[in-house]
Amino acid sequence: MRQRARKAAGYWAIAESDLRLIAHRENAVFAANLPNGRKAALRIHRRGYNSESEIRSELWWAAALAAQGFPTPRPIPSANGSLTASLPDGHVASLVEWIDATAIGNADAPLPQTLPGQINLYRQIGALLANLHKLSDSMALPGDFARRKWDLDGLLGDNPHWGRFWENPLLDDAQRRELEYARQDATEILAAYRGDFGLIHADALRENIMQDAQGLTLIDLDDSGFGWRLYDLAVALSQGIEEDSYPALRDAILQGYADIRPLPDRAEELFALFAALRACASLGWCATRVPPGSAAMHRYLRRALLAVRRWRS
Repeated sequence: MRQRARKAAGYWAIAESDLRLIAHRENAVFAANLPNGRKAALRIHRRGYNSESEIRSELWWAAALAAQGFPTPRPIPSANGSLTASLPDGHVASLVEWIDATAIGNADAPLPQTLPGQINLYRQIGALLANLHKLSDSMALPGDFARRKWDLDGLLGDNPHWGRFWENPLLDDAQRRELEYARQDATEILAAYRGDFGLIHADALRENIMQDAQGLTLIDLDDSGFGWRLYDLAVALSQGIEEDSYPALRDAILQGYADIRPLPDRAEELFALFAALRACASLGWCATRVPPGSAAMHRYLRRALLAVRRWRS
């Protein structure tokens, strides 16, 4: 990845010495110092996850959101004016503004704020996502705009975007049957559901929501696409599903959203369904990305079973 980053740096006239690896999940992300003194984030995108067309669409969306005042990093064009750079081995690189702020939390620890502070934070997150959806619905998308769909097929089809969660190797026979029955029930519900559907972030986890004195900024649109808006809200709480504060934060994020944009009917009931769908999707995701039997793998399994049982109770 460092070799790829050095190759990509040339498209933005970045010196090799001005690159520092800071994250490697779906993408490898490098902190970069630009010739004009600004700081940026250089991304080497995971090959095979998003096509170059999909990455360009993500960057177009980010630029359009930022132009309307939404707090998200703007893409930075390369020297030839392109938002992406194709590397010889098939990887794609892009560069976005650096956000000098702190993530609100991480996957492995409870939020640091008191409960009133957490409730206030998640009301803000609800409003943030409501504004994201509102602005996105007002846009005229380019004809070649291409992003995945977090729809019935993308979440519950034979080959969901993040994998066949009901086949995660950590599942025992009873757990596998439980998830298969839940998948059947969820498929029937979503096949008839006509709720609010449009562009969503789809990965507003704690580490993707940055906070400073000016407020919140939403980063990392890599998983964005078309999906149900309640799914976007459920994702934002997915890392805290085992925490005692979860019901209060669910109410807070729904209230914050409703202050800006109407919620669908039966929002609380459907929230539980979309929370289960996200937890199951993550169980599929981790099967090919997390060491088998690791603490992280067990955490994904625990959350998926809890979310499914909570929804079906």
